[in-house]
Amino acid sequence: MNIASVLQGVATFSWLVVVGIIVLAVVRASRGRPLKGAVSIVIGVIIFAVVLTSVSAGLVFLQADQYGVVISAIQPNGYRTEPLAPGLHWVVPFVENVKDYSIAKQTYTMATASTEGTVAGDDSIQCRTKDGQQVFIDASVIYSIDPKFLINLHITWQGRYEDNVVRPVVRSAIRDAVSQYGVEEIVSTKRAELETTISDEIKQGLTANNLIMDDFLLRNIRFSDEYAAAVEQKQIAEQQALQAKFVVEQKKQEAEQVRQTAQGAADSVVIAANGEAQSIQIKAKAQALAWAALAQVLQNSPEMLTYEYIQKIAPNMQVIYLPSGTPLLLPSVNPTTPPVVPAAPVAPTTPVVPTTPAP
Repeated sequence: MNIASVLQGVATFSWLVVVGIIVLAVVRASRGRPLKGAVSIVIGVIIFAVVLTSVSAGLVFLQADQYGVVISAIQPNGYRTEPLAPGLHWVVPFVENVKDYSIAKQTYTMATASTEGTVAGDDSIQCRTKDGQQVFIDASVIYSIDPKFLINLHITWQGRYEDNVVRPVVRSAIRDAVSQYGVEEIVSTKRAELETTISDEIKQGLTANNLIMDDFLLRNIRFSDEYAAAVEQKQIAEQQALQAKFVVEQKKQEAEQVRQTAQGAADSVVIAANGEAQSIQIKAKAQALAWAALAQVLQNSPEMLTYEYIQKIAPNMQVIYLPSGTPLLLPSVNPTTPPVVPAAPVAPTTPVVPTTPAP
């Protein structure tokens, strides 16, 4: 409670006291017991009440979020050119009065739900897109009064600015912006751009009417029932197509996996065959080298063949008797010790005579 209200209350009580004293004086006079000094008391209380009433009428207290327009009968244009800021002010009693305006942020909502919008019932904004589709927009605008232009706002709109400025400006900006986009754009790729376009247009419209736009909220975009059903069917078809594509890709992957497995098995067989072929080649080369070395040894030392022959047929034989007609009796050879090949053949000192069995 501010001091202006207190003084107004005291002034009102003073007038009630004046009335009470007058009634009491009349009652006592009618009974023959006049109230002594009643006139002086009444005059004093009246003067006190008049003073309090005048003072309270001249004091104006504005809250922290309030600015006031002074309507004045003594000003040439009927009002003061500067608004009153928050706080306690003095105006000429009974000649000037103050119309207060709140500069706090206000929200104006237009929505489908009757409990959300400023106007009861379905207050959503019906629009047409660039491709002729009908959509319904739920939106809110947060705005405030510009205190620097409060006098102009009061002269132009007074207290009608919400219905005559905010509402039509917002609805017109939304309809104009939606008409520039296709229906699929405003619900997907271009929604943010649409919101920015609407916000800029509303800001211009409110600024031109001495209001400040603080924020714009594009709350919801709703389609007609027919279009919503068509969109749902389209989405179902797209999901089915994606599912079919996924199945095809899965089958391709399975086939590729089988092919890779078969290719791996074939590559394994080829690698094994190549390895075996290389092994055979290496063995053949080694065998060829061994035979070549053996041939070289036999060429240089033919006696090695006799040695090998004896090794095979008689590992424990000490003397070999050759068949008749053979002029040479071979010396005994130790099968475990290879013969020493002399540099040149040496003739035996005693001829070997073949033996003849006794008759």
